[in-house]
Amino acid sequence: MTIIHTVVFSLGHQPDSAAEDEFLQTARQILSGVPGVHEFTVRRQISPFSPLRFQFSMVFDDQAAYSAYNTHPAHVGFVESRWKPEVTSFQEYDFVAA
Repeated sequence: MTIIHTVVFSLGHQPDSAAEDEFLQTARQILSGVPGVHEFTVRRQISPFSPLRFQFSMVFDDQAAYSAYNTHPAHVGFVESRWKPEVTSFQEYDFVAA
């Protein structure tokens, strides 16, 4: 059962700032390197109807890979040191085929 994990979010940084770019680049580097993560993408929101500016998306082969990601030290460290202090709002969505 493939799982597509997505999170849409906004940052406390000025839009298009060096700090915003650095956060996105660091996230890409760290999170895409966690074992079991496939197809890691970073997208920018272009709709004026959503206040959430970015999306991270990644694919896991199964629940075991997704569970391992959630407890992996690189993911936990990123959440504690970067996500919690810098993300101002988010929604998380996890999908499997219907």
